[in-house]
Amino acid sequence: MRHAGGPDRGDEFGGHRGGHRGGGRGGRGGGEMFRIGRMLAQGDLKLLALSLIAEQPRHGYEIIKVIEEKTAGWYSPSPGVVYPTLTFLEEAGYVTSEPDGAKKRYAITEEGRAHLAANRDFADAIIGRLSEIGLKMGRVRKWIGWSENGPNQGAELPRLVEAALENLRDVAQQKLEANRGAETRIVEILARVANDIREA
Repeated sequence: MRHAGGPDRGDEFGGHRGGHRGGGRGGRGGGEMFRIGRMLAQGDLKLLALSLIAEQPRHGYEIIKVIEEKTAGWYSPSPGVVYPTLTFLEEAGYVTSEPDGAKKRYAITEEGRAHLAANRDFADAIIGRLSEIGLKMGRVRKWIGWSENGPNQGAELPRLVEAALENLRDVAQQKLEANRGAETRIVEILARVANDIREA
C-alpha cells in the first residue's frame, strides 16, 4: 500500500522538493548536514538508496557495499537500517522488488524517478558528501600506511603500533557518532599526526 502524503513528502526524505536544504541540521549549509557512524539521517538514507537504485536495480546488500565503498570503508549501514528503508520505498511506490534467488532485487518506478528528479540537488549533495569523506579517509589511510584490511602489505608494523592505530580509528568513530560534521577536524588532526610521525 502506498503512503498517503502531501504534494512531495519531502520531509520523509530529509529534503525538500526542488533542492537541498541550506543550513538544516548543521547550520552551515550542505557541508555540515550529515552524520558519520550513524552517518545518515533516516531521510538521507531513503533518498540515497533511491538514487542508487535509479542507477541500476540492486539488492540491499549491494546498497550497503556501495555506501561502504564511497566512504573508503569508513561507514557501512547495517542491514537493520537498509532493509526497512527499502520496505518504506516499496510501500511508498518508489521502487518495486522481485525475487532473485534468496534475495530481493529492487528497481525504481516512474513515481520514484519523479520524486528523485524533484529532489535531485539534495540527493547529489548526499552522494557528493559521501565521496568527499571517502577521499579524505583514503588520504588518511595512505598517510599512515593503512588499508581497509589493516596495515598495507610490507608495512611490518609492530603489534603495539597496530593496536594504537585501531584505537585511533575507534576513538575517531566515537567522536564522529557524537558530533556530526566533525570529519574535517578529525582529518586535520590525523594529517598532523602523520606529519609528526614522518618527521620523528
